[in-house]
Amino acid sequence: MSTKPPPPSTPADTRIPQGRLPEDRGPFAWLRALGPRGRRAFGGAFGGYALDSYDFFTLPLSMVAIAAYFGLDSGQTGLLTTVTLVVSAIGGAVAGVLADRIGRVKALMITVITYAVFTVLCGFAPNYETLLAFRALQGLGFGGEWAVGAILVAEYASAKHRGRTLGAIQSSWAVGWALAVIVYTLVFQYVDEDTAWRVMFWTGALPALLVIYVRRHVSDAPGATEQRLESAGKNSVASFARIFKPELLRTTLFAVLLSTGVQGGYYTLATWVPTYLKSERGLTVIGTGGYLTFLISGAFIGYLTGGYLTDKLGRKRNITLFAFLSATCILAYTNIPDGANGLLLVLGFPLGFCMSAIFSGFGSFLSELYPTAVRGTGQGFTYNTGRAAGAFFPTLVGFLADSWGVGGALVFGAVGYGLAVLALFGLPETRGRELL
Repeated sequence: MSTKPPPPSTPADTRIPQGRLPEDRGPFAWLRALGPRGRRAFGGAFGGYALDSYDFFTLPLSMVAIAAYFGLDSGQTGLLTTVTLVVSAIGGAVAGVLADRIGRVKALMITVITYAVFTVLCGFAPNYETLLAFRALQGLGFGGEWAVGAILVAEYASAKHRGRTLGAIQSSWAVGWALAVIVYTLVFQYVDEDTAWRVMFWTGALPALLVIYVRRHVSDAPGATEQRLESAGKNSVASFARIFKPELLRTTLFAVLLSTGVQGGYYTLATWVPTYLKSERGLTVIGTGGYLTFLISGAFIGYLTGGYLTDKLGRKRNITLFAFLSATCILAYTNIPDGANGLLLVLGFPLGFCMSAIFSGFGSFLSELYPTAVRGTGQGFTYNTGRAAGAFFPTLVGFLADSWGVGGALVFGAVGYGLAVLALFGLPETRGRELL
């Protein structure tokens, strides 16, 4: 009788998914390592997040025109962004549970359709109250898309390259932002402002084309599908209760605080910088678009650089580094003296770079903090609850803008980055961790 011991078992998530190529070297090794199926999933998630960004920025870019059309004050316009982000917490949590129950791809399509439909409806709003309601419902899809797409790609990516892979997904936010600025510049140049803001929302129908691609070409990672089916077979359905059990409670609470800090800082800038440039720096539509080009270019490169550094330095060090640099850039950007708009232009690049590079580790970090059975629930809940709490930063800026000025109130974004650094003391480093 043979005494040869059996080979060690391999957890489902550590197996190389079907179609993934062996890892190699080079600047695009992370992309080759995904394999054909993983690259199609990457394309779907990249497109989904880019169009998510596009639909989000239709509001901040049109905010001045919307305020004039409905006769809104700064607090009311800030509330439009806040309600989107607050409701996104519900959308993200629901989408996370759906991803764990029905699969990542199906949940991704549902979120994309949701945010596209309600973005278009915003363009038909007859009054402020209706616009506020449609924008809130848009938040349901907006909140879920990133978490589902990030999980989908994370489960195809290798531990070695996961930071870079998810950083590349994050960079699609800058692509969507840039597309929104281009469309904004053209629409507001050639269409009357009373109609132009509606046209911006109507262009939010673009994501419908992506859904066709995802349905035909994208599938869940085999390991994740196997674990989901096994869990369903044992009646072990993912639920919110599981992420609050003792073994995950600390992780969940500190991950929410981390998300709150980073997104509070980010959305303060994303919401109010266009208004700051136009109302306090006196820039035209063309001028605002030019200045935002520097900001967005920095953001795109920041996402890619942050993805590389989160694999080299670790998730926590990358976030700490760019939290400090982002806070410093905010203070510098909002204290540029009048008449020095050239310096404002130059500082836009490092501001965009730093406030985006900090996000690059989020997709990999949050995915690695939770096991497969509750990965969608955990990531969807923590990221979007943090987004909802961080949403009150833009609102606070809006209410203070009338007395402090938009530039003065923007310094509250720096406070958010301080919260993010504090949250890291309660979370483990996960670089190199296999998804179990």
